[in-house]
Amino acid sequence: MEKITDKIAALPPGSNYFSLEFFPPKTTMGSSNLRARLDRMSRALRPLFITVTWGAGGSTATKSLELAELCQRELGLTTCLHLTCTNMSRKLVDRALEDAKALGIRNILALRGDPPRSEEYRDVGENGNGSGNGEVDTEEEFEWAVDLVRYIRKQYGDYFCIGVAAYPEGHADESDPAGQSLEHDLPYLVGKVQAGADFIMTQLFFDVEAYDGFEKRLREHESGAFKDMPIIPGMMPIQSYQMIKRTTKLSHARMPPDVMARLDEVRGDDEMVKKVGVDVVSEIVTHVQKEPSPGPRGFHFYTLNLEKAVAFILERTNLIPSSPLDSESAILDVPSPLESLQINGSTHKRPSRRLSSIGSDPHNRVIISGSITSNPDRETTAEEAAVPAEPVNTRANTLAISEGEGSLGREATWDDFPNGRWGDARSPAYGEIDGYGVSLHMSVNQAIKLWGFPTSREDITSLFIRHIEGSISALPWSEQGLNEETNTIKSQLLKLNQKGWWTVASQPAVNGVKSSDPIFGWGPKNGFVFQKAFVELFIPVADWTALHAKLTSSSVVTTVSWYASNASGSFLSSSPNSPEDAGTGSGSTNAVTWGAFPGKEIITPTIIEEVSFRAWAEEAFGIWGEWGRVYPARSVSKRVVDGCREGYWLVNVIHHGYVEREGLWELLLK
Repeated sequence: MEKITDKIAALPPGSNYFSLEFFPPKTTMGSSNLRARLDRMSRALRPLFITVTWGAGGSTATKSLELAELCQRELGLTTCLHLTCTNMSRKLVDRALEDAKALGIRNILALRGDPPRSEEYRDVGENGNGSGNGEVDTEEEFEWAVDLVRYIRKQYGDYFCIGVAAYPEGHADESDPAGQSLEHDLPYLVGKVQAGADFIMTQLFFDVEAYDGFEKRLREHESGAFKDMPIIPGMMPIQSYQMIKRTTKLSHARMPPDVMARLDEVRGDDEMVKKVGVDVVSEIVTHVQKEPSPGPRGFHFYTLNLEKAVAFILERTNLIPSSPLDSESAILDVPSPLESLQINGSTHKRPSRRLSSIGSDPHNRVIISGSITSNPDRETTAEEAAVPAEPVNTRANTLAISEGEGSLGREATWDDFPNGRWGDARSPAYGEIDGYGVSLHMSVNQAIKLWGFPTSREDITSLFIRHIEGSISALPWSEQGLNEETNTIKSQLLKLNQKGWWTVASQPAVNGVKSSDPIFGWGPKNGFVFQKAFVELFIPVADWTALHAKLTSSSVVTTVSWYASNASGSFLSSSPNSPEDAGTGSGSTNAVTWGAFPGKEIITPTIIEEVSFRAWAEEAFGIWGEWGRVYPARSVSKRVVDGCREGYWLVNVIHHGYVEREGLWELLLK
């Protein structure tokens, strides 16, 4: 298995390459569908390597290793595993590295992760040497990424190729963009390189002038540490307006005003946002390609488990490597060896495509003894020559599918417009797509600055009310204030929160508003949009008992759907599974936002279903745990926060009467 730096060194001078990043999907169906997507993208796009994000600890880490195994062993892709080190014991780091080695993975992206927590929050039995007695072995401390780089080199020598992260605009610790400084970061980056890092991969950026200055500063640095080192800029395809706003806020990546203006012009139309996004990122790539580089020029794409936008960008910027089999020919449908694709609960057998002249090259090629061909049109390696011709997709046809062309393309990119946790749970991109698991997305100091030290449930009620009123900017479950649409039901939300029913998500009923409406509109022009009102809230156990009785009463049961779960995993819903479906997570599906547009099928960007609610509920109660860890272990604040986690249910109520603007709120507030 190859190291990334060896593969880069083997490329011809002046050439370009790229890599792709994926994260473990949150649902089983998402994982199944990602396998088919990975196979298609690997054949259509041919990345030099791929990376898999890491979720520290528990099931998220296991999913990362499972995805890495799929990529490395089954699909034969050179794989780089992310590994964060803070809040992880040495035992867990050792286990992750040993697992990676066992899988044949030779590449690690060494990252810091979330700011370190207090020692009192390390998991018992996983401290230090893993003795299981709760004692801490402080021989190896992982506070910074440089500690992890140093440790990997000490334990494994040069077995692993190690990459490290860099921030073209400076790293904003404490969630404060005012503190960003490249010059402040440089000594830390030099330290990581001197500790044994082999390549640098940057955070996403859209300010190309900032990146130019960053790379120039590194290449000319007085230490000489970066003179010839591969520096791979990180590219984020723009998948939707809200998503890129959220991502740039969390990463503190500056969005140039001219770029933001281009996106603002089309913000209501997801298709146009994605098209403008392809233009923007393609322009950045083209600009960087023209800049001088001491070696082959690389780019890393944060795919967010989606394929269409990145495929367009790669083709437009000529980053897809050519192959002698690339030619346009007739297309034949043949049985596919891949697993079938699940779409909206149905199973679809996907035909593959192949050249009608499969197995016949334009001319014979000479078999050489080396592992790299200097002239792929005339030469081939012994390994390549030994592979029999198979009925596989050509690059051109497979790329067309990845770009959404034809019926196969529409089927392959059915989830091309993700909607965070309100999207389809069968999509590989389902959820708040960062792939790093449960997090407050801020430091302990920032959390205390926002939420203080609550000493009662009334204090927490006050925080929710202040967030709705706009006096605090975020809650653990919401990284920003109310948008214009939610402001239309602000008074109803205030009344619910004043009862001690803490709302974390909601939307008003909308009946046939024009798609150009400045508050409720979305999608292409000349369409109409509709919404069912829903609200999701944390409710005390006693209140849930009373509400449950109301929701199941004969006068209400036909007008609502609902889902409810608690921290222990107990689950109830208005549409319980049949016995044969028990444990499958199939359950009911509710489209709560839909639109009708000229020349298009009905579009349903927002759905609420059992499988997605279950996945979110686990994360939502996990966030209570993360909030509790902000405070000292035996403090009143921690006891209050942990008590809320155990004493509340998370409930989502959907009112089907979308023509009744007050229907849901009258039901809940009566």
